[in-house]
Amino acid sequence: MADKKTPPAITSTNPRGIPAAPFVDNVGDYVTSRAEVESTLRSFQEMISKYQFMEVNTQRRGQGLRDKIPDIRKTLEMVKFLQMRKENNPTPLETNFELNDTLYARASISPADTEEVYLWLGANVMLAYPIDEAQSMLTEKLAAAEQSLSNCEEDLEFLREQITTLEVATARVYNWDVVQRRKDKADGKSGDG
Repeated sequence: MADKKTPPAITSTNPRGIPAAPFVDNVGDYVTSRAEVESTLRSFQEMISKYQFMEVNTQRRGQGLRDKIPDIRKTLEMVKFLQMRKENNPTPLETNFELNDTLYARASISPADTEEVYLWLGANVMLAYPIDEAQSMLTEKLAAAEQSLSNCEEDLEFLREQITTLEVATARVYNWDVVQRRKDKADGKSGDG
């Protein structure tokens, strides 16, 4: 019982620090006696719960990014359009813009008015940016959001693999214990030790 192997088995991690689950190849090497089986199974179940919690949070973060990326793209396209329009067309642009979900206002935007754009930063904060700076900021923000989404998807795949690994390890330890009990019963030993 002094040679507990669970903590040293979790050594590798993915690039964002999520630990890898222990792979139990030979249960006899991992669990030295039947007395360790219950604590090992409990430990595996606890790790599965932690991985499932991380999976739910990563799914939420990924969904938030999937919702956010189209908005960033749309805003970036509009900034590029305004810049192109300013450079190539001196006539005012007639447009409708959204004030609320169901309320729009008509506007005439002259090229002279497109020196800067106002961007929502979040938390009810809007900031004026020169159009070039807005474009570069939105491009960086889009790249960062896409990279974060890619990381989320990679983490989800890694977490699912770890959950599966632990479920297999749990089944192996449980089956090993059943076989040991049957051997003990066949040998006439008590099944409590």
